[in-house]
Amino acid sequence: MPLPVMQRKSLDQPDEVARYGGITKENVVLDGVEVHRVTFAPGARWSHDLKPQVGTESCELPHVAYVAAGRLRVVMDDGSEADFEAGDVMMLPPGHDAWSVGDVACVFIEFSAGTSYYAA
Repeated sequence: MPLPVMQRKSLDQPDEVARYGGITKENVVLDGVEVHRVTFAPGARWSHDLKPQVGTESCELPHVAYVAAGRLRVVMDDGSEADFEAGDVMMLPPGHDAWSVGDVACVFIEFSAGTSYYAA
């Protein structure tokens, strides 16, 4: 198995950009990992903007991310909820809805192993 090599890419020049209503995902691919900059515009909500594409009642993907700007409210399927804002690191298990809070876009940076898990 070859050793990993140093790699550099910029989210300002993403490999892929996907838009789902008010949600934008910019993606760069490195060996074995993808980095996503996800932006929830003011008023964007997973259950409104992405649910029709995904076809599940709630987001069934886990997320580990750093919130760079704005505020994101998350409500889990069990009813628990929290707001995440700039400077927070969040870990969300599957089974949630999320939306931007206020008039500033929520931007978070997320890392995932392997290939993209958002619908194209």
